[in-house]
Formats: sequence, structure tokens, C-alpha cells
Amino acid sequence: MATIKDIATKAGVSIATVSRVLNYDPSLSVSDETKKSIFEAAEELSYKKRGTKKFSSTKIAIIHWYTEIEELNDLYYMSIRLGIEKRCKQHGISIKKYFLDDMDELKKLDIKGIIAIGKFSEKQVSQMESITGNIVFVDSSPSDEKFDSIVIDFKAATKRVLDYIIAKGHTEIGYIGGRETFKDQTAEIADEREITFRSYMKELGLFKEDAFYIGAFKVESGHELMAKAIKDHGSRLPTAFFTGNDSIAIGALRALHEAEIDVPGRVSVIGVNDISISKYIHPPLSTVRIYTELMGETAVDTLVERLDGRTVAKKVYIATKLVVRKSSNE
Repeated sequence: MATIKDIATKAGVSIATVSRVLNYDPSLSVSDETKKSIFEAAEELSYKKRGTKKFSSTKIAIIHWYTEIEELNDLYYMSIRLGIEKRCKQHGISIKKYFLDDMDELKKLDIKGIIAIGKFSEKQVSQMESITGNIVFVDSSPSDEKFDSIVIDFKAATKRVLDYIIAKGHTEIGYIGGRETFKDQTAEIADEREITFRSYMKELGLFKEDAFYIGAFKVESGHELMAKAIKDHGSRLPTAFFTGNDSIAIGALRALHEAEIDVPGRVSVIGVNDISISKYIHPPLSTVRIYTELMGETAVDTLVERLDGRTVAKKVYIATKLVVRKSSNE
């Protein structure tokens, strides 16, 4: 495993700066560019290179639904992007990165395929389709019949976490999650983690509405909502929390630390994604590992198949794994 010193060396900053950035220290004043270099160094050092044969040179576009600043608040998409970029390099594919506002520019270029990272409205999908029919969606599936997609079974992952928490003796279990809307604000996006937590816990007779918190998939939101939970429940605070992603979990851990609540002695916390910094925070975060770099690699390989002539759409589910560290009962 790469160390904080390795990350500091690669990013060209001090070990102390890396430690504070990885723990989202709010008192640290560094530029977004420095944060980006540290996060990308952490991701790259965690990435395992896989060999492959070269593919004939061609141009594809990566369309992000997150801006570079938003990536810093949710490293899940940064890791997917880096996996795509590395796999394209292995295939000899030329790539250009765009955001949603740039799609008019794409129509002027000779783009053979698109990898779309994130979640997109019907209008946005139609815009992409007007550029090329060779589209692979990563982290969403607008149409199983028309488009290739690389996705995660969050329903199964959520149930696996809850089964683990309950097996450890917890019956008072809280949830802190986030909600998103399409960038064109046409609709709110349903989140499978939130939906499954609610339905499965009701099925088990353990759901408590007053321990269910929804904000944004950001560190700040996790901190704010855990602080609210501590205030709301006092000594009756749930003994375990499942959070919608690692960013929320990092903020939640900070709120528990500020309140001098022992983790995992008093409260266990489990996140989702296993972003590269999860093992460096204090305490190291238990989380559902999503193989984000593999999602990126698979998206490129799937697009290559399309460019080679495959016409039937396919949907690929990437496996997940629960990784238990010190933020939950072992």
C-alpha cells in the first residue's frame, strides 16, 4: 500500500499537507490545484496497471457531469476518470475531456465515441446521441436497449452492509445520505442506497425515520448531518451509521470526533466507494469497495467493442466488496 510519504513525494508537497488534505481539514488553506494534485497522486498510486493490446488510433470524448471542483468533493468520479484515461493510453486512443456545457463544440469534431461519466437527463442523452451512437454510460443506464452502461448494484451492496452491521449486534442504525438532480434541473435522481436502506430496514422492523438524514454527497454535509444527529438523539444516538458515500462518512467521523464520541466503541461508521484516501483518515474507514478504476477500464473496453462492430447493447455490473477497517466493529 502506498504511504502518505509516497503521495507527498509524487504531489510535491509536505507530508503534513497531504495528511490534512486527505482528512478534509477545514482549517487548512491550500489551492484547489494542490488538492487536485494530492487526490490524483493518491488515486494513481492505488491504481494497478493492466496490460492490453493496442487499438487503432481514434478520437473519443469523455463527458463529465461533475466539474473539476466538484470532483474534489467526491473523489468517486475522479477515480473513474483516471481509470478511463489510463486505459485509453494503453489502447492508443486519443481522448478529449468535456463538461456538459461543451457539447455544442463536440458536434464540430470528428468524435467516434463518447464515454459519459455520471447521470444525465433525457435531453442531455439526446444531445450526445446527435453526436454519435457509440456511447457508454458509467454510473448510470439511461436505456438498456440502446446504450452500453457500466453500473454498480447498490441495492445488493446496501443489503450486504446492513446484514453485516446487524450481525455485529446493532439494532439502532442510522442513515446519512445525499440526493442529486440532473445538471439541467429537470428532475431529482433516485438513489438506490437510500431506497434500499429504507425498504430493507422496514422489512426487518428496524427502520427509524428520526435516524434518517438526507443532504448532499459532500464532506460538509456529512459533518452537518452527523452533528444534527448527535444533537437530536443525545445519549440515544444510534450505535451504527451507514452513509451514502465516503465523503459523507469523512464529515460524519469529524463530527463524532469533535463531540468526543468514540469510534467504533460507541458508534460504528461505514461508507461507500472506498476512495483512495479512506485508508488514510482517522480512524481508517470501513466502506464498500467499488472498483472505480475497473469501471473506467471496462467502459473503454466496452466502447472499443462498439467501434469494432458490436451492435447489441450490454449492461455490465461491477462487483463490490465490504472492506472492514477501524471505523466499525471488527
